[in-house]
Amino acid sequence: MIRVTLCGSCSADQSALAEGISAGLATLPFPAQLSLTDCMSGCARPSTLAFRATAKMAYLFGEITLQDLPDILTFLRLYHDSAYGTLADARPLGALRLKAIARIPA
Repeated sequence: MIRVTLCGSCSADQSALAEGISAGLATLPFPAQLSLTDCMSGCARPSTLAFRATAKMAYLFGEITLQDLPDILTFLRLYHDSAYGTLADARPLGALRLKAIARIPA
């Protein structure tokens, strides 16, 4: 299971972003669950989105919009397929690769 966490306090439009991400997650052939949290301390680059799975590197991205959804889904596929959550090449992530804030070791 991949846990996806969206900062729920970054902007007034987070509900639309959360709904769009949830709809995208439902199209994946593996389990991924979205949750909202009050603050992820990424205020300088709102809206922040984190990805975490057991025994895998965690990732934090900022400045996420609905336009990033295709790249988010690409990231999730690559992340799921990687044994440790590492990506050999970030170019398939499109603009999302430029929105990375942190990679956190497992």
